[in-house]
Amino acid sequence: MTRRAVVACGALAFDVWAIARRRGWELDVVPVPALLHNRPERIRAAVDAACAGRDVAAVAYGECGTGGALDDLPRLRADSCYDLLARDEVRAALADQPGTYFLTDFLARTFQRTVWRELGLDRWPALRDEYFANYTRVVWLAQRPTAATRRCAERAAARLGLPLETIAVDDGALERSLESLLRG
Repeated sequence: MTRRAVVACGALAFDVWAIARRRGWELDVVPVPALLHNRPERIRAAVDAACAGRDVAAVAYGECGTGGALDDLPRLRADSCYDLLARDEVRAALADQPGTYFLTDFLARTFQRTVWRELGLDRWPALRDEYFANYTRVVWLAQRPTAATRRCAERAAARLGLPLETIAVDDGALERSLESLLRG
């Protein structure tokens, strides 16, 4: 018998796996590259490819700029990964300062590759001021606030020339959303 699978955004795959393990859910977690957030028009094709031949119970993606392309799938209902981890905190931070750039643990740890290199800032550093001119701060949504991840968040904020603030969050909202999908 085939195990059920959750096809997950690469930025959420570890969290989905950790929740499944903690809860004793018999699931395969199939990651889709997180870099597709830079090309949201390609997310649906990648998700479809990851679903092929699997008993997919859920798709761990928010809307993520797909323009509704994932809405017919059993997916998490959120605008973004940030919403899945800290909806209320994100909304409050944006209401306070609309120019807030968010980091999850994943994004903090992979910032050099997923942001700096992908945006070409390693080759054209002057673009930083163009891309991030309207940002006023970086907020790290600290899921597992280790010293190593804090250093990564600090380096990312320094690269952007912005102050860093930390908001402690957990994976409770993601867990509840997954549980709801898996029951349904």
